[in-house]
This record gives sequence, C-alpha cells and structure tokens, in this order.
Amino acid sequence: MPKQINSTFRPAWWLKSPHLQTLWPVFLRRRPQLPLQHERLELADGDFIDLAFHPRPDSPLVLVIHGLEGSLESHYAKTLLLALHKAGFASVFMHLRGCSGTPNRLASSYHSGRTADVAEVLTHLRNTGRQADAAVGFSLGGNLILKYAGETEAESGLKAVVAVSIPFQLEECARKLEKGFSVIYGRYLTGKLKAAYRNKFSQMPSPLPLNINTVGTIFDFDDQITATLNGFDGAHDYYTRSSSRQFLKNIQTPTLIIHAQDDPFMYPSTAPTEAMLSDDVTLELTTHGGHVGFVSGRVPWRAEYWLETRIIEWLQMQLR
Repeated sequence: MPKQINSTFRPAWWLKSPHLQTLWPVFLRRRPQLPLQHERLELADGDFIDLAFHPRPDSPLVLVIHGLEGSLESHYAKTLLLALHKAGFASVFMHLRGCSGTPNRLASSYHSGRTADVAEVLTHLRNTGRQADAAVGFSLGGNLILKYAGETEAESGLKAVVAVSIPFQLEECARKLEKGFSVIYGRYLTGKLKAAYRNKFSQMPSPLPLNINTVGTIFDFDDQITATLNGFDGAHDYYTRSSSRQFLKNIQTPTLIIHAQDDPFMYPSTAPTEAMLSDDVTLELTTHGGHVGFVSGRVPWRAEYWLETRIIEWLQMQLR
C-alpha cells in the first residue's frame, strides 16, 4: 500500500467550508446515551485517569483518546463508541488527566507528549485481561498515540492505530490559532484551558506566580503554564519534544492518519510528507473536512459521518 493515499471522502455540498465542517458536529450532532462502565485507574505517581468502557464480550478492544480539553461529551466520543459496538468492537474511552469533570490531584497536567499515561493505561488493560488491540486518537490524543507508537516501535502492544486531525507540529499549530478566522478557535480553547486551570487551583495552591487573566493565547498558556508545570523549558521546548511528526518514521504498528488539508487549526504544509512516514503508516489526505469534521451527505440537514465508517473499515481490515 502506498504511504499516502487520496481519500474517497467528499464533503456535503452544503457544508464544504472547513469552518462548517468543524462546527456542524460540535453544535448539531446528537450524543447518544450509552450503558458505559466507569473505572478510575490509580496511577503510579499518585494521580488518576478515568476510563469508560463500552464492553462487548469476546470482541477486540479499541482504546479511544480525545483532543485538547475534550471528554466523553466531545461530538466524536460516544458516537464512535456506539459505531464501534455496532461493528463488533468493545471500546474504552480514556479521559486525559483532569478531563473527566474532576480536576487531577497533581500540579502537573495532561499534555501533547505525555505518552507515559498511554503506556500505563495499556499496561493496566493488559494486566486485567483486557488487552487493547487498537487505539484511535483525535487531535491532541492522536498526537499522543502517534508519539507513543513511534517511541515504542515494535513494542507498542497494538495491532492497529488510527489518528485523526493531528497537530503534527505543535508550535506551528499554536501560532496558526492566532491568525485570521482561526483566532476564534484559539480563543475558545484558551478560555477552556484557563477555566480548567482556575477550577483546579481553586482546590489547591498553584505553584505558579502568575495572573491567569494575562494569558491570551494557547502559546502563552503553554509557555507559562503547561511547560512550567510539566518540566519543560518553555513552550518551544515543550512543542519540540512533544510534536508527533518526528516519531512517524519509527512506527511499526499499522497506522492510518486521516487529515484534511483545509483543517483550520493548521496549515496544509503542517502534514508530513511521504518521506517522513514509515512503511507501516498510511496518510489519507482529504481536500476538505475541517478539524475532526468529515461530514458528508447528499441531502441538506441529513448529515452523514464518514469518519466513523472509515475508522471501522481500517480496524476491520487490520484486526480481521
């Protein structure tokens, strides 16, 4: 299979704009109610991660990881868990630290490079007889799973990976969210990050001598807060060490990356070239799709969600 393929995805003609692709499912897609089983994993460092299982006996298990400030309520979360269940898969949703509705215990936080948490979750699943066969990550969660697969190479423990709408170069993406219409997304995400910071440090003293109200962009937040709390020397160091693009060449797990060239969170050039991919990585580029959008459909107001169909198709091919 070629390393880079042109996608069959065609956007709904009435949702061709990258912004409509991005925003339609956020505001207009219904979230299903699912009979999930919740479990809290106590981490070795004294913190915790909350997991949500959609079990299906004797079925392959798929780990799902959300994006920046995402959760089970993200538009792609429960909808994918339901689609996976209908297709014959069990699934487990991994809330990154502090994203399940309860602030995490430590001053440090989740971030784009914290693959040790992914490893600890996968080890926990394996040790409790629930080996994860595959992983699907969205945006920041996709960056995490690609970095993890590249770091562990043949020892990832996974048989398949899917990563969607990835900020392959974190600093470039942070700066893109300071320009043009993308500023709207940047302000929204910065607001969510600041609210989570205020909530967490209303319950414990913050180790940082800063006025959170002066933080205006994601770059500022990462430079003054994310990097400092997690042992990086500023945002540039954090972005350099955590961006997934440098790890793609080492991946030895069959991996599908789905990426839209009109993603408003980044530039068309943010995506890797074929030369940057290992032989086990397939980059599926779409012309349209926005950020975790990929909404198709021929009839106005009757949207179809191509992304789930494509993810399941790939997983079935790899895990059959």
